[in-house]
Amino acid sequence: MSQTEPNTFYFRQLLSGQDLAQDNAIAQQMVNFVYLIGDRQTGEAVVVDPAYDPAGILDLLEADGMRLVGVLATHYHPDHVGGDFGGFSVQGVSELLELASVPIHVQADEANYVTKTTGITAADMVLHHSGDVVSVGSVEVEMIHTPGHTPGSQCFLTRGCLVAGDTLFLEGCGRTDLPGSDPKEMYLSLTQRLARVPDSATLFPGHFYSSQPSAPMAETRRSNFVFMPRSVDQWMAMFGA
Repeated sequence: MSQTEPNTFYFRQLLSGQDLAQDNAIAQQMVNFVYLIGDRQTGEAVVVDPAYDPAGILDLLEADGMRLVGVLATHYHPDHVGGDFGGFSVQGVSELLELASVPIHVQADEANYVTKTTGITAADMVLHHSGDVVSVGSVEVEMIHTPGHTPGSQCFLTRGCLVAGDTLFLEGCGRTDLPGSDPKEMYLSLTQRLARVPDSATLFPGHFYSSQPSAPMAETRRSNFVFMPRSVDQWMAMFGA
């Protein structure tokens, strides 16, 4: 799927196991989304969470007349950036760097985890803090630090699109019972750190876990049960176990 603004905004939502890595059983099972964001006038693009099929991602960009200038990582889990996963090896940023020399943009709190998971080094990464902006041609992508699922999870806001990784799905949110997870931080991320994202924005999640691949934030805030609690105590009673 794609959204475009004529001659300027380039945005593609790709479903692993379908649009990429069609023969990869793990990709088909995990239903990760990969995102391409760029500027059609300059031909520059970044990829969000390039797991499973780095070569296929580059082929798609080339077919669209775009060239890769960077990677945006939502968080360190192998189904998003590559690495060992349940006894399987998932291709990701490490393999991508063998094909294209581009910076990997990572939230600072996630850097060590990304290194341990993927094997890339500090020299491969550009570390960021919440509010930092990555420019892709004339397209600006704001990074929003949203800990909870992992310590350095981050979402990306650009041109009315919120690419949320595993912080927020159309139904539910990322797990908070994994190493490095924190349910209280997840509550603060959903209710405070993402509060600046307008209802008019469109949510693009990290997995295809619902009947639709995207939805307005207003609809998500109205219908997603994770927004039901009105306090940290209520949240912990529902989701903190």
